[in-house]
Amino acid sequence: MRTPSHVPVLLDRVVALLAPALERGQRDTVLVDATLGLGGHTEAVLSRLALTRVIGIDRDPEALALAGERLAPFGDRFTGVHAVYDELPAVLADLGLASVDAVLFDLGVSSMQLDVRERGFAYAEDAPLDMRMDGSTGITAADVLNTYDVRDLTRVLRDYGEEKFARKIAGAIVRERAKEPFTRSGRLVELLYAEIPAPARRTGGHPAKRTFQALRMEVNDELAVLRRAIPAAIDAIGVGGRVVVESYHSLEDRLVKQAFVAATRLDVPEDLPFVPEGHEPSLRLVTRGAEKANAEEISENPRAASVRLRAIERTREAAA
Repeated sequence: MRTPSHVPVLLDRVVALLAPALERGQRDTVLVDATLGLGGHTEAVLSRLALTRVIGIDRDPEALALAGERLAPFGDRFTGVHAVYDELPAVLADLGLASVDAVLFDLGVSSMQLDVRERGFAYAEDAPLDMRMDGSTGITAADVLNTYDVRDLTRVLRDYGEEKFARKIAGAIVRERAKEPFTRSGRLVELLYAEIPAPARRTGGHPAKRTFQALRMEVNDELAVLRRAIPAAIDAIGVGGRVVVESYHSLEDRLVKQAFVAATRLDVPEDLPFVPEGHEPSLRLVTRGAEKANAEEISENPRAASVRLRAIERTREAAA
């Protein structure tokens, strides 16, 4: 098994967005790193902000173990929790926390999961078709390929992978699995090369990229989890608190944008000439639209190419 690597995306910018919520004079503050991974963002926060402690959530037990080793020098300033990030309210209740100062999401597949061949996330090497972020529970990518009908496979590939040839690929998967069930990624990649026309293979990156992304999102129910998690994170922050989100897929970013816009919307009729006292939004957008990585960052860390970064801040207590 290869040792996983980890280069956090937009590290300095993320810490800069979190810092105003976490630097509160001499008061101790709490960050929830809802997608801990190997702990790169958490390590930077703990190193630079001496009065902050971090609760790191991850559904992947292997990531938790490796991050725990990396962050051990920080002692009780770090607490690791095995959970899915939409379970944030239950995690905070278990820890006796009514609110926190900031929540960070770095969405999508982690560097560790991509780099460890046996996890089956990467299409560059032949590996078991697993793709579960928590390998102890749930369906695998092989289960999806071998049991979903053509209509459901098409939906997954089209909606989560934005794959133009979704129907054609789904039909081929159903035909081929009748001969032998899918178990390894190499066979799926061969099928994709055969089904995606040559002109399309020459643009848009590796021809397997969209299908593998779609399978991963289906296996881990990522969009439904995110749809629950962002409002929960917004509810969890106190006044001056921030939620910072890095997403890497247009569907993820759209969900985040919609949740942030809804949270900052005025609670008054559109034609009212003024905002009555007490009806101002209790949150404000910190970033103007979605921030992207610059060319230098992308050259140093290619995984930053598709990142979209957004942040929101609570400015006053929510109306009762």
